[in-house]
Amino acid sequence: MKQSPWLAFSIDRRAKAPIFEQICSGLRKAIIAGELTEGTRLPPTRAFATELGVSRSTVVTAYEQLVAEGYLSSRQGSGYRVCAIGEVERLRPARRRKDTADQGQAGPPLPFEPSQPDMRLFPYRQWARAVSRLCRTDPRSMLEGGSRLGNAELREAIADHVAQWRGIDVAPGQIIVTAGSTDALEICLRTLAEAGDTIALEDPGYPPLRHFAKNHGLMAEYLKIDDGGALLPRAGSAARLAVLTPSHQYPLGGAMSPGRRLEFLAWAREHDGWIIEDDYDSEFRYAGRPIPAMAGFDQLDRTIYVGSFSKIFSNALRLGYIVAPEALVDRLAATLGRFGLKASYMPQPALAAFMQSGEFYRHLRRVRRIYGERRKFLIERLRHDFADHGHVVDHQAGMQLVFHLADGLDDAEIARRAAARGVCVRPLSAFSIRDTGHNGLILGFCGFSEDEMAPALDVLKACITGR
Repeated sequence: MKQSPWLAFSIDRRAKAPIFEQICSGLRKAIIAGELTEGTRLPPTRAFATELGVSRSTVVTAYEQLVAEGYLSSRQGSGYRVCAIGEVERLRPARRRKDTADQGQAGPPLPFEPSQPDMRLFPYRQWARAVSRLCRTDPRSMLEGGSRLGNAELREAIADHVAQWRGIDVAPGQIIVTAGSTDALEICLRTLAEAGDTIALEDPGYPPLRHFAKNHGLMAEYLKIDDGGALLPRAGSAARLAVLTPSHQYPLGGAMSPGRRLEFLAWAREHDGWIIEDDYDSEFRYAGRPIPAMAGFDQLDRTIYVGSFSKIFSNALRLGYIVAPEALVDRLAATLGRFGLKASYMPQPALAAFMQSGEFYRHLRRVRRIYGERRKFLIERLRHDFADHGHVVDHQAGMQLVFHLADGLDDAEIARRAAARGVCVRPLSAFSIRDTGHNGLILGFCGFSEDEMAPALDVLKACITGR
């Protein structure tokens, strides 16, 4: 155990609780007990990290979590200080755990499970204030719903969001709120394709999309991926609908080249076809601003844009959206009428208020910075410690990356070994429907601190080397 001389609590690396949570817990208890009084300045993150023998980013994560909970305040140049105790909730006594585990309760994600946001960074107090304010001022809006296309204020906030972040100029009337991106994709496919139709899908690509297409009798033409992105459907193809991830290909990572985008748009116009742009995590770009969406490039002529709040805000809300060309809004609404609505109305007005207040964007900027530090750590470790076993390509975007394995290594076998030892890596080969020769490991980094990833990397290396 490593104990801080500044404050009487210890870090136990053998404990199940992540290190940053141990730091949070120690500071919370000290504040509530009065050991740290209002206005007390906490030690600088670098100095405190040195005292505890942990990474600086772990201390930053702990401090920022306590800022989000209202225990600390932060101002540039003045560090972190303790808030008045009246601004925070006192801890409730912990409930005694039952000996029998709840079979329906999902455990925390395992390193390096892909596409996992770190819900420990969620702005719980700010979100609670937004919900509480709405419950006081307009509770009916959370229960009575409204248009089948979604809450009007949320659709307006989404229109502002995609205009600012994705370069899409759209009216709120062209926004449809869905129960996540998978629901949005299903609505689009039900509207634009019938059993027996051919659709073009990326290979490797998103497995649930393949399963949905197969279950609904759609024929898939699989598009190979090269350095410019997905290749166009072959000459004479019956496909009139393509589902693409142009800003950040899933799962390989790269962005589609401008030339290839133009070729796809020309293909859609020539064949009276449609492109569904699945933009699942484009806000997480760590160098410069996000790449403009194809839908903005196209001015919503032949492109339907699908987005989600699951990755950038909370996967528990199950909210996503469709940005539709005007010509398709009525057809998509008719599909909703036939198959029913899945998106819950209750969180929609609260999310709209949260976005309009600016708290949503403060959260987005904060987690993007933290995720960027975690990504940098993982890439450096892979390049330094795993160079003999493969290579990683840094696309400076996304929530996961691919470690391409050297010849002679089997990604599926390594993934099985890792799973048996509590580490979740996905084999790249499982995302391909054909024998594309892709052999690698998909590693998520957003949901895990550096101190959680470090021992998991040691386990992964042992799985690769067979030790």
